[in-house]
Amino acid sequence: MDKRISPLSRIFLIVMFALLYLPIFYLIFYSFNSGGTMYGFENFTLDWYRELFQNTRLLIIVLNTVVIALLSALISTIIGVLGAMMINKVRSRRAKDSLLSLNNILIVSPDVIIGASFLILFTIAGLKLGFYSVLLSHIAFSIPIVVLMVLPKISEMSPSLLDAARDLGASRWEVMTKVVIPYITPGIFAGFFMALTYSLDDFAVTFFVTGNGFTTLSVEIYSLARRGISLDINALSTIIFLITMVIVVIYYLITNRTKKAPDMEVFK
Repeated sequence: MDKRISPLSRIFLIVMFALLYLPIFYLIFYSFNSGGTMYGFENFTLDWYRELFQNTRLLIIVLNTVVIALLSALISTIIGVLGAMMINKVRSRRAKDSLLSLNNILIVSPDVIIGASFLILFTIAGLKLGFYSVLLSHIAFSIPIVVLMVLPKISEMSPSLLDAARDLGASRWEVMTKVVIPYITPGIFAGFFMALTYSLDDFAVTFFVTGNGFTTLSVEIYSLARRGISLDINALSTIIFLITMVIVVIYYLITNRTKKAPDMEVFK
């Protein structure tokens, strides 16, 4: 089968990537503009980056965002892996499809509806809006993502692999830690990084459940942008973009290393 890309497909890919990346490069380019606007580049400067790192409040918000993202991704990954294992054990096809449909509701539902629902829930429960309300919300909408990433890896695992481990005398804990977990590691990493990404860039849900005295980066950038263009936002966005690229590269390196590794050993 001919796998060469047709000229029309190449043109489509070039146009698509241009539409996606040109605005980002435009933003990065003007983060070095001494003119203070995004309409005419005057001279190269790092003043906006210096101003950014002198903004203590904004740095605290960045720290809050990273802490929320890491905690929510870690907790949702643990819960999502356990949930995927439980769904996989369901024998009834109808019951399994029902559970998957319920799992997918938070993914396909509009963020505005999800955010408003969490706001109503926390208000009724008497939970003060702030760190914990944002954390719980991010965990909730990240769990279905992890389940979708992990469940296919669990489903494709051969039952004979588990039977062989049991025949060799492995306990349930050893089967879990030395067979199941190593096999589904790519799905776990994929779920973790997807949850981390969703948490970092979420705006709609966070906007509803954040309170006075606590905010995340997406909400803060939205507030700053409403006041007018400031190139320290460009500088911050540039740094976030570069960090995201590093995370993606790390993820693919881990995934490729896992794929190249030989099949796991039940016992050394």
